[in-house]
Amino acid sequence: MSTTITEPQTGQHTTSRSTTQPTNTPITQTTPNAAQRLRTTMAAVRLSFTWLGVRKTLAPEQRTTAARAFHADRELLSASKLILDTKNPGYRAVAAVRSEASSYWRTVTLPFPEAGIRLLPQNSLGLFATTMQTYRERLQEAARELADQYDTIKTEAERRLGTLFNASDYPTTLDGLFDMEWSVIPIEPPQYLVALNPEVFQAEQARVRERFENAVELAEQAFATELQRLTAHLTERLTGLHDGQPKVFRDSAVENLREFFERFRRLNIRSSPELDMLVEEAQQVITGIEPQTLRDSNRLRQMVARDFEHIQAAVGDLLVDRPRRNILRRSSGGAA
Repeated sequence: MSTTITEPQTGQHTTSRSTTQPTNTPITQTTPNAAQRLRTTMAAVRLSFTWLGVRKTLAPEQRTTAARAFHADRELLSASKLILDTKNPGYRAVAAVRSEASSYWRTVTLPFPEAGIRLLPQNSLGLFATTMQTYRERLQEAARELADQYDTIKTEAERRLGTLFNASDYPTTLDGLFDMEWSVIPIEPPQYLVALNPEVFQAEQARVRERFENAVELAEQAFATELQRLTAHLTERLTGLHDGQPKVFRDSAVENLREFFERFRRLNIRSSPELDMLVEEAQQVITGIEPQTLRDSNRLRQMVARDFEHIQAAVGDLLVDRPRRNILRRSSGGAA
């Protein structure tokens, strides 16, 4: 049985920055404009996978046998078995492509308040389609290689599962059971409603408008949470000790931050001046600094860590303050 599953020059650091607390900053009512920008510049895209389920619930008589071993009531026992070894290299190859494709989809898009849908800049549709087609071809190739091993995998499963093995759990072929597709989802209400039922059209317009206002809030929260997580991780690596020595950190701790800044620049909807300011501050902190420079200079480590601690606190205040800002924004949207 298959399941369709619907689914981020070496220089010297010489200045210390203090961060203005967002709660002391006048709130700028920009959500309606930001929501409209999302609505007019983004495409809603869905990524879905066809995937063979690898777990099967034990048959009633098998649960009875398992319950008897533990002197338990069968009705209170839930148990399942793996029909495919998920550690098999062939299976791990197809799973790796799915993971990469999902990660790419999330990285180049913004969240949307409908399950399985995200917002992609319209001017990125061409590159997105090309990239997803490449992932699909890789997945299909990996699935063919897995299919070549299928008989061997079933034989091994029969050996390892013993009396729990059931040949009917296994499809005769894996053709078409590992695949992916993406699509652009229409969100705007159809224009025929204007003439057919204007009241329904207006109601649908209001629903879509609210969806995009919620999308603005989701985007802000996602960016703020990621900024807090990345700065906190690097701060911990810069200030922590292991056996009395400064912790060693990987280059990725800095590179992940730089990738975040690039993604924020590309996807930023300019809805929160406070968040824009904090991201700019965090970027300035590590501008021109290479990971090895941080490893070599204890003073520089302390300065960067101190600046990031200020930024983390400010981001925390921004996240805590969101309910009040949302009330103000909704009031402003209603007045408009």
